[in-house]
Amino acid sequence: MRARGFVLSFLLAALLVPVSALSQDSGVKLAIGDFGIGIGDVRRLDGLRLNFRDRDLELVRGINATMWTPYEHAEGVVKGVALGLPMTGAAEIQGLALGIGVGAERTFEGIGLSAIGFGAGERLRGIAVGGVGIGAGGDVEGLVVGGIGAGAGGDLKGIAVGGIGIGAGADVEGLVLGGIGAGAGGDLKGIAVGGVGIGAGGDVTGLMLGGIGAGAGGDLTGIAIGGVGVGAGGELKGLALAGVGAGAPKITGVVLSGIAAGGKDVRGFVVAPAYFKIERRGTLRGMAVSAFNNVRGSQRGLTIGLLNIADELHGLQVGLINIARNKDSFPVLPLLNYHR
Repeated sequence: MRARGFVLSFLLAALLVPVSALSQDSGVKLAIGDFGIGIGDVRRLDGLRLNFRDRDLELVRGINATMWTPYEHAEGVVKGVALGLPMTGAAEIQGLALGIGVGAERTFEGIGLSAIGFGAGERLRGIAVGGVGIGAGGDVEGLVVGGIGAGAGGDLKGIAVGGIGIGAGADVEGLVLGGIGAGAGGDLKGIAVGGVGIGAGGDVTGLMLGGIGAGAGGDLTGIAIGGVGVGAGGELKGLALAGVGAGAPKITGVVLSGIAAGGKDVRGFVVAPAYFKIERRGTLRGMAVSAFNNVRGSQRGLTIGLLNIADELHGLQVGLINIARNKDSFPVLPLLNYHR
């Protein structure tokens, strides 16, 4: 009986501990096939793998626990749990990632929690929280929260929260909250809030709220609120609320500004207590209320103010002094001035 037990133990040990030369692993693999426990830089494992720093990892399905991030250009894939004690990473991670610092050379998909930083060289998809920051060289999709900031080199879609800022090199779609600011190099669609400012290089559609300013390099459609200013390089369409000034080459909608507002082609309703201006050869179609309404083009509507001036009046001026330069008779009148 003792001899038979010894033989069985020997056979089991032979199965669990492959010869290093045959496995080509620079570690110890206690496994049947690939299922078991790996200690060191074991290439492939289904189970629990422990290593200081990965160099030759190919695939882990299970738990991969390391003390440091992989060597440069490592090609390992982790499907399951990537555990940093304190740091970890792989070329691709699918599943759960935990550590003080976590990084994926290419892509991450799943849930990631990092005390300091979390990053992916290409795409990040899922939920990721970094005590300091979150970032990806390509697209980010899902929920990302960075104690200081979060960013994407490509598109950002989902919900992004940054203690200081949020940014994307391309488009942003969803909800972004930046303690200081949030911005997109391309278009922005959704809701964006920045303690100081919000901006996009392209078009903006949705709600923008900036403690100081909100702006778009292209069209701005929706609701824009800026503590100081609101502006668009294209058309400002919807509702704009600005503490000091608001403007765009083309305005369609309602603008309420604390001091001044202006544009070239304006359709809608504008309130600017100090100054409102239509640029040369522009058009006002609607109503403007300001102490000084300066229409350097065509007015087709109503202006109310202390001083109203229009190069071409095709409507009504109401104010202390009203000037319509296109009228042959009585171009300057008090109280009211009208011309068809």
